Amino acid sequence: MNGNHKDNDQELEQAIMTFQVITDTHVTADPQHVHNRNLDRALKDIIAVSKDSIGIMHVGDVTDHGFEREFTELHRILSENEDGLPKLLYAVGNHDVGLGVWEKRISKFLTETGMSAPYHTHWIKGYHFIFLGTEKGLQNFCDLSEEQLKWLDGKLSEQASLDKPIFLFLHQPLMDTVAGSYVEQDWYGVTQDEPLRAILAKYPQAILFTGHTHWELEAEHTMADGQETMPAMFNASSVAYLWTDDDEHKAGSQGYYVEVYADKVLVKGRDFITRRWIQEAQFQVEYKQ
Repeated sequence: MNGNHKDNDQELEQAIMTFQVITDTHVTADPQHVHNRNLDRALKDIIAVSKDSIGIMHVGDVTDHGFEREFTELHRILSENEDGLPKLLYAVGNHDVGLGVWEKRISKFLTETGMSAPYHTHWIKGYHFIFLGTEKGLQNFCDLSEEQLKWLDGKLSEQASLDKPIFLFLHQPLMDTVAGSYVEQDWYGVTQDEPLRAILAKYPQAILFTGHTHWELEAEHTMADGQETMPAMFNASSVAYLWTDDDEHKAGSQGYYVEVYADKVLVKGRDFITRRWIQEAQFQVEYKQ
């Protein structure tokens, strides 16, 4: 596997499939809140630009607190954009389940999103999509049980081939990998960091998308390329608001369009406010044939 910035040549080859990756929408109870309006903008952009999308992969912090009224707002926004809207699949974020009684919070999240469990798997057009998620209501970190890690190892091995990507989604990034995850930035967050790395190291053909940090896609280390020893990892930024390498809040809304080809995957950063591609965040992950 090889990861690099995509060149400017127009892609003439037809993609096998396309999908989007969004995260950290932080929907609030206020219909006019900027977070809610940003999600509406993002969905409208996806509907207009990617009519053949097989799905939107949401990497967590769907809501700001996991409250009933916030989920009501989420469903309103989805309903108002249902014409042409791709199916959404969700990872769980700390804002969704980090307050209150864990059992009640995770039950609420799963009911509202339609997901089967904190971690789940899907086969789409012959490609494996695997979602991981915390099993404790921690403030920032995620906690993956030994059972989940064993499940992950087994799922990654299913029909695995070095020339075919496996798509992984987890809210929190591994430490010192992508933008915002460095120790001094304090936004990494997997309790089982080393055990998870050990499993992922066996599947360098995987691509891991994470959220949590809100770091803008123009930042350094938006992509961490494993160079055949670890999966490529991507910081997916945030739909609600952004963060910078200067450790400052920034208004904005970003995400990824992903195009899958027989020998490569293009990961294309998108600004949902300006409805333009982010030139600093156009990546290509190549696979040996």
